[in-house]
Amino acid sequence: MDYLPLFFKLTDAPCLVVGGGEVALRKVDTLRRAGASVTVISPALCPALTELAEGGHIHWVAGEFAAYVSELPGFRLVISATDRADVNQAVYRAAVALNLPVNVVDCPELCTFIFPAIIDRSPVVAAVSSGGVSPVLARLLRGRIEALIPPGFGELARLAERYRSQVKAALTDPSRRRRFWESALQGTPAELVLSGRSGEAEAVLERDLAAAVSGSSAAAGMVYLVGAGPGDPDLLTVRALRLIQEADVVVYDRLVSPEVMALVRKDAERIYAGKQRSEHTLPQDQINRLLADLAKSGRRVVRLKGGDPFIFGRGGEEIETLMAEGIVFQVVPGITAASGCAAYAGIPLTHRDYAQSCTFVTGHLKDGTVIDLDWRRLAVPQQTIVIYMGLQGLEAICDSLQAHGCAPDLPAALIQQGTTRHQVVVTGTLASLPGKVAERNIKAPTLVIIGQVVRLHERLAWFHTDGA
Repeated sequence: MDYLPLFFKLTDAPCLVVGGGEVALRKVDTLRRAGASVTVISPALCPALTELAEGGHIHWVAGEFAAYVSELPGFRLVISATDRADVNQAVYRAAVALNLPVNVVDCPELCTFIFPAIIDRSPVVAAVSSGGVSPVLARLLRGRIEALIPPGFGELARLAERYRSQVKAALTDPSRRRRFWESALQGTPAELVLSGRSGEAEAVLERDLAAAVSGSSAAAGMVYLVGAGPGDPDLLTVRALRLIQEADVVVYDRLVSPEVMALVRKDAERIYAGKQRSEHTLPQDQINRLLADLAKSGRRVVRLKGGDPFIFGRGGEEIETLMAEGIVFQVVPGITAASGCAAYAGIPLTHRDYAQSCTFVTGHLKDGTVIDLDWRRLAVPQQTIVIYMGLQGLEAICDSLQAHGCAPDLPAALIQQGTTRHQVVVTGTLASLPGKVAERNIKAPTLVIIGQVVRLHERLAWFHTDGA
């Protein structure tokens, strides 16, 4: 380890920056965020530093560093950010002679400390360094870490601070106290804070503390209705990825791709609740009951659904049960199949030359016919129709649209396993698409898109797979 990571407390501490350009500005901004009192020595300042000086936010000493070396002992920390090697070396020598921490920007050999890439979730702060070898690599790593640390972590730390004394007094045994905080900071109170519901988080934390003191029950669990997107795991939201990797139980359906399921925590319980036409592994009311019971047992439950929970996903039915049972829950939207599959197929759902509106419908069959569709409304021109679960009823759908005024040559497409490496796109017209699909070994999940926008597929298709 070439550098020892340390955190300096610089609140109101006098710090010196030598240089007045854009690089110096970045260092000044970092010091000011840490609460430092910043002095800048430079013959001239860039516009942004001039504005800070005129506003009284920094102290500017107009001149060369050599004329002010005698003032160096008054500073806690020194930075040189000039493009002059002689000045940078002079700053370094003077600071080292006084045992002052010094950083010369982009000159690791002239540094007794270096600036890390900072992840700021104050009061939680993380830092990443490459030891000056590759600052770009450190910044890239910071970006990955930032994606895993929600912005609300600072508020979570403040919640722990507010209750620290109360918890310490209530749970005098250190091991019990540690277990309580581990549960709280990974469980329902934490998730409520991270979703902006701090008031509810405090109520749950106090309830869990009372339960921990009395030993009456375990901490309350929570349910997360999470959209898994159309299949490509890279299309998961940051929150969805974090939750499925933290869940104790994942209740998933058949539209969740194996690639997404591979991201679930290895020791999490997995419960399949998939539905197919005429085949339900678990009836919906049993799924609703299951989610409530799992949460009541104190577990973190992710109900993982392909696409988005609120678009033909029965998410509304599930949260009605949770609300009736008093279970805390969150809904995490996902990229629905319509937008995801259409984008990967190169078919814009709207286009000013082809379609000014878009309608989503479900194509389930009942007694051999497609149910509950307003065919006259669907048959109007200049719109795109997206049909979920339309594979089995494709012929009836195409026939019904033609019977209600759509032209037989209206473009139509069927997308199988969109956004994945198994994606297949079959294009045709209302008259020809059912026959083309019948000739292929097409299997669910599929999505049907009907409208003039399908004409753009051949020109705009960008995602290609071995199966395409």
